[in-house]
Amino acid sequence: MSRLFAELGVSEPIVEALKKRGFDTAFAIQDLSIEDALAGKDICGKAQTGSGKTLAFGIPTVQRLAEGESGPVRALMMVPTRELATQVYEELEPLCQAVGLKPLAVYGGADIEKQIKAINNGIDLIVATPGRMIDLLDRGAVSVSDVEITVLDEADRMADMGFMPQVEWILRRIEGDHQTLLFSATLDGAIDILVTRYQTDPVRHEVEQNEVTVEQMTHRFITVHQMDQAKVAASIIKAAHRTMVFCNTKRMCDKLADQLEDLGVSAEPIHGDLRQRQREKALGAFSAGKVDALVATDVAARGIHVDDVDVVIHFDPPDDHKTYLHRSGRTARAGGSGLAITFVLWNQELEVKRMQKRLALDIPIVEMFSNDKRLLDLAAWDPHAD
Repeated sequence: MSRLFAELGVSEPIVEALKKRGFDTAFAIQDLSIEDALAGKDICGKAQTGSGKTLAFGIPTVQRLAEGESGPVRALMMVPTRELATQVYEELEPLCQAVGLKPLAVYGGADIEKQIKAINNGIDLIVATPGRMIDLLDRGAVSVSDVEITVLDEADRMADMGFMPQVEWILRRIEGDHQTLLFSATLDGAIDILVTRYQTDPVRHEVEQNEVTVEQMTHRFITVHQMDQAKVAASIIKAAHRTMVFCNTKRMCDKLADQLEDLGVSAEPIHGDLRQRQREKALGAFSAGKVDALVATDVAARGIHVDDVDVVIHFDPPDDHKTYLHRSGRTARAGGSGLAITFVLWNQELEVKRMQKRLALDIPIVEMFSNDKRLLDLAAWDPHAD
């Protein structure tokens, strides 16, 4: 049974800020990590996305900074993507506000001059993507010499995306004694090297995750035509109870949600450009059954827990087999089985077949149009029989 945040030694202002957002009780990874992190120990945490690890490292970081003396940047959190940087910032900003700290998210694609101006005005905590952090260090716009706490979030994704040399370049520049909190879904290979090189006697905490397997789901792969793609999605969603649709870009999420609405399907987009409040509202409507479909990017879908999703549509095929499993697993929650449908455009067939091979899925890719009766019950239809 998880404990209340106050029982873990979390200070009253932070407990109150958490209560306002509806958080009283710690998730498993928070319950395991917070006390050790508050004690200043290095943490090596193994936890999947959506397990609540942002607060597992965020609460102790904010509290320890609030208890120390103010100065230039004292905490650096590194994350793989701009969407995650925004998400972490938004989750920690109310806690920082409660104790008088100034956080800042820095990432590529945003105005670097504005970021430099904010740093010059005094910042306690930076959430950064490695590339933009290096840009700022190269310009002499920021220093990491006073950093007391370093956080590496989703270290495995940073490794997968080729950011390890950049991450290590930054870590080597952090001088003096400091605490390092590392969280990752896996702790092998490149991650183990980080732990060995940059952590001191870390306390290891692991949250068991029931990995979703290919066998727990029904898989369908259908060739669609670009002009008909949204209509095919609408046909499937209308016949389903609750559907999650995955797109690769935020722009596509917005566009598809609008198209689905025009086709008589209630849909809400969910992505990193939306405010936390907008995301929570969309998720609440989806959970309550007021919305038929949630159209999400991979990053925004992290941390979303809705148990009775019966269909997942890969509107854009995922980049790799891991993402396919992660997305599709939304429909095999709570021991249920579900349906995962991948749309394949004519020029995507080769990469989808490659992904099928990695997943050991020998399923034909069959062409369908939006008026196809088979779309009304794809789980019952046998693609091998066609």
